[in-house]
Amino acid sequence: MKNILWWIRRDFRLTDNEALFQAAARAEFVTPIFILDPNLIRSNHVGEKRLNFLYGGLTHLNDDLLELGSRLIVREGHPLDVFSELRSQVNFDAIFAEADFSPYAHQRDSRIHDQFPIEFFGGPTLRYPMAVNKSNGEPYTVFTPYSRAWKVQSFPSEGQLLPKPDRIKTPDDIESHPIPPISASLRQSVFVPGEAEAQRRLKAFIETDRAPIYGYRTQRDRMDLDGTSQLSPYFRFGMLSAKQAFAVVNTAISAVKMGEEYESANTWLNELIWREFYQSILYNFPHVRKMSFRENLRLIEWENNPTDFEAWCNGETGYPIIDAAMRQLSQTGWMHNRARMIVASFLVKDLLIDWRWGERWFMQHLVDGDPAANNGGWQWSAGTGTDAAPYFRIFNPILQAQKFDPLGEYVTRWLPELSGVPIQFLHKPWEMPLELQEAKHVVIGRDYPGPIIDHAFARQRTLERFRLAKDKFERGKGP
Repeated sequence: MKNILWWIRRDFRLTDNEALFQAAARAEFVTPIFILDPNLIRSNHVGEKRLNFLYGGLTHLNDDLLELGSRLIVREGHPLDVFSELRSQVNFDAIFAEADFSPYAHQRDSRIHDQFPIEFFGGPTLRYPMAVNKSNGEPYTVFTPYSRAWKVQSFPSEGQLLPKPDRIKTPDDIESHPIPPISASLRQSVFVPGEAEAQRRLKAFIETDRAPIYGYRTQRDRMDLDGTSQLSPYFRFGMLSAKQAFAVVNTAISAVKMGEEYESANTWLNELIWREFYQSILYNFPHVRKMSFRENLRLIEWENNPTDFEAWCNGETGYPIIDAAMRQLSQTGWMHNRARMIVASFLVKDLLIDWRWGERWFMQHLVDGDPAANNGGWQWSAGTGTDAAPYFRIFNPILQAQKFDPLGEYVTRWLPELSGVPIQFLHKPWEMPLELQEAKHVVIGRDYPGPIIDHAFARQRTLERFRLAKDKFERGKGP
């Protein structure tokens, strides 16, 4: 072939990129193209921080391409229209792209396939969603048997990772729009976009002395520690391939064989498989984006109090662990995974607000916002999903804070107004004697809000509402 369009979607990398590798091997010219799709770029589910990370990733990708003699072509519009316009301007033989499995991507790619020669390679996961099914061909809906079946299949080795091309020839006469500018908020972000940063973080997590992966099992839930990989934004945009992640974790597991380090590395492996599991769920059950997977919990009578929701969004609930986590999200576009579970449980189980409100808020603010993982996490916390926590599991925000932020360092990092509160009161400051509140300048109701709801009351209310929803469903099934 003379010219192949390499259509970049969620694969902002040159290393271990099968679509690019195949294009470079089979064509004289390769034209890297990214389409600013208004269905995605202008969606109310996409916030500024994720867009900035995307634009920063495109800038770094273009810099990497320039080093290989190529450049990134940027166009804006609906992909079908963009390719139709390009066909009148450029002679190309085919479009190569990494596969994508979301409901929107499936519909979009089907329309493209009807009108253009297009081939798909790889994907954002190691296993295709339809590659790990039960013996009868049905998809798994519970994680543990899914993970067992997933692990039976072969693991990639680091020697199987595809190198980046030595050179990419791209036609000089193809017009490109400028990459959208990055706002100041990204420059303050904890996440530097780009493939190089993804590789640096992966190496720091797995290959350094006393690598964090070997303490992951015990430290991953501690919100006051850097015990996680913080690679999720890089997986979200394919700045790091799933295959490479599984290859290096397999190497890490093989290096230790047994003991705590072995268990910790396997725990991170399971987290990667959870990501694949949620992609499979969304692919096979796309309705989960709009409703609870568990049919018997679709009739919950939610409170959906807008004032309570606003307090949750703004980090003004009066529960320090909730407020710290929500402020971390608003300031950085990221939140510790344990914190995500705690704030989700609080919104759904304490405030009785529909989990879809929280799912939408996260998608608007998370740099790593991924439809499959975000939906799976929210439905797990709500007790409405496939492999969900039981609906009667309701996190106590005070006990969670005491266990996973025992010294209060996470809370005071994001709520500096509480930095003077003694640790015995930090996670429940409303219990401080008034004279101590005055002395520490943390008068509840003046300097920091009181709790917007009593957890014990909220717990009983939620148990009753969920039970009523199940009873209503059962009655509806009757003769």
